[in-house]
Amino acid sequence: MASILTVSGSPSATSRTARLLTHVAERLTADGHQITTLDVRTLPGDALLGADFGHPAIVAATALFDRADGVVIGTPVYKAAYSGLLKSLLDLLPQFALTGKTILPLATGGSTAHVLAIDYALRPVLTSMGADHIVQGWFVLDRDITVHEDGTTTIETSTDEALGRLIDQFSTATGRAPRLAKAG
Repeated sequence: MASILTVSGSPSATSRTARLLTHVAERLTADGHQITTLDVRTLPGDALLGADFGHPAIVAATALFDRADGVVIGTPVYKAAYSGLLKSLLDLLPQFALTGKTILPLATGGSTAHVLAIDYALRPVLTSMGADHIVQGWFVLDRDITVHEDGTTTIETSTDEALGRLIDQFSTATGRAPRLAKAG
C-alpha cells in the first residue's frame, strides 16, 4: 500500500495528541500501510528555532516528507492555533514539500471553542505547501481520549467511529494518490 508519515507537533511524548496518532497509525497499519513516525519534539531546538535548513536532523526530517505518500499531522491546540513546535518544522520544509501528498490533519484540545483551528490555522499552511488532497480534519476533545493505568489508550466510541470514517477516507485517497516526480 502507501507509505504514511505521522507527525506529532506536541512537545510531550505522552500527550493525548501522541496517543491519538498512535491509535491512527495502528489502524493504518491494519489497512496495510507502512508507517513512519516523526515527533517534532525530538528534533534539535537550535536547528528548528535557528532555521538551520542544513542541519542533519532537519535534512532527515525533510526526506521523510519527501518519501511519504500521505501525512497525518497531529497537533495540540494552544491559544486557538496549532503548536509553535509544528510551525517551526513546517517553516523549514521546502515550499512545496506536500505536493503529491494526501494529508489528514488532526488536533486535540480541551474545548470545542478551538475546533476551527484546523480549518482556519493549519489548513491554509498545508494548502500553501502544495498538498494535493487534504482530508477533512478532525478535532478530538481531550476528554474523549482516555489513558488507562496499564498505559493503553481508548478513544470515546462515537469519536472513534467518526475518526474511523476519516481514516478510511484518508487510507483510500492515499492508496490512489499518484507519486509525482519532483521537479528538478
